[in-house]
Amino acid sequence: MFNGIIKETGKIYKISDNNNGYALEIKTNLNFSNNEIGESFSCSGVCLTLEKKKNKIGTFFISKETIKKTNLKFLKVNDLVNVEKPLKYGDRISGHFVQGHVDTTCKIKNIKILGKSWLITFKLNKNYSKFIVEKGSITINGVSLTISKIINTGFQIAVIPYTLKLTNLIKLKKNDIVNVEFDILGKYIKKYLINKKWFFLKLSKL
Repeated sequence: MFNGIIKETGKIYKISDNNNGYALEIKTNLNFSNNEIGESFSCSGVCLTLEKKKNKIGTFFISKETIKKTNLKFLKVNDLVNVEKPLKYGDRISGHFVQGHVDTTCKIKNIKILGKSWLITFKLNKNYSKFIVEKGSITINGVSLTISKIINTGFQIAVIPYTLKLTNLIKLKKNDIVNVEFDILGKYIKKYLINKKWFFLKLSKL
C-alpha cells in the first residue's frame, strides 16, 4: 500500500529478458536496504517486488501481464520513473490509499501551461468514466492527484510546480500514455451498489 506522494524518481538503468518477463533495473537516490528485498515498491504506479539491490540500483521483475496492461512496455534506458516505498504503520497519509494495481492506461490529449502549473487533459475510455469524480482522487504514474474537471472524453488535472519538480510528470507530452489507478474506496462503493441492486432485483422476482 502506498499514498502516491512521490519524493524520489529513478532512471531506467537496464531492461533485460528474464524467463517469462523482464528484469527492470532502476538507479535512484532512494536508499534500498537488504531488509527491503522481497518488498513491494511503486514504480510509476505499478506495484513491483524488489528482487535484489546493488548500491543505488534496484532490480525488479516485470511479468508479461504487467507489461501488457501498463505503460512499462514503452520504457527505455534513461527514462524517468516515479519510485515510492510502501507505507509503514503510523505513516502520515498526505495523498490517498494507492495499491499499485493499475486499472488502465490513458492518453494525454493536451497540456496547457498556466504560469508554473500545468493543466493536463486526459482521454479516457468511457467504460471507466463511472470511477471518476470531480474533486476526487486518482493516481497517474503513481502520483496522487485530484480531478479538477470531468469532460466528455475524459478528465482534467491541474498539476502544481512542486509535484512537477519531484515526479516524472514534468516529462509528459501530448499523446503520451500514463498508468491510471482509480480511488480504491470509489471502486469498492461501486461494487457494493452493483451487488445491492442485483440482490434487490433478484428478491423482487421471488
